[in-house]
Amino acid sequence: MIRRFGTPPKSGVHYHLRPGAYAILVRNTQVLLTFQEEPEPEYQIPGGGIDPGEHMVPALRREIMEETGWCVGSPVRLGTFRQFVFMPEYDKWADKMCHIFLARPALKLGEPTELGHTCIWTSSESAIDLVSSPGARHFLTSVL
Repeated sequence: MIRRFGTPPKSGVHYHLRPGAYAILVRNTQVLLTFQEEPEPEYQIPGGGIDPGEHMVPALRREIMEETGWCVGSPVRLGTFRQFVFMPEYDKWADKMCHIFLARPALKLGEPTELGHTCIWTSSESAIDLVSSPGARHFLTSVL
């Protein structure tokens, strides 16, 4: 069974399955997070949706590059969690199936290309406090 975080699904609401790949990016004692300004300002572990026909690891690498400007080496899958949320940027309810990886930032190739994203390095303790997703916090706590 895949663990669920956040609010339970609402009765009568149709949720669209939204698989995604996300990474905990650690270098020395620092964690790389992304700050997303909209739709709500929040700190996140980098990652996002897996496009139709796209494989999980290439999607993970693409999302990390878009949100942070970093390429990563050798991601290792840690687990999966589900979250039932409304995604205002897509105007739909989503059953987010979040696949979590641990990876090392290998090379910074540029700035984030996804609008409204800024990457920040922070301590392990601060990362756990900053991220808004309870599922991401769970995995950060288990790894760090």
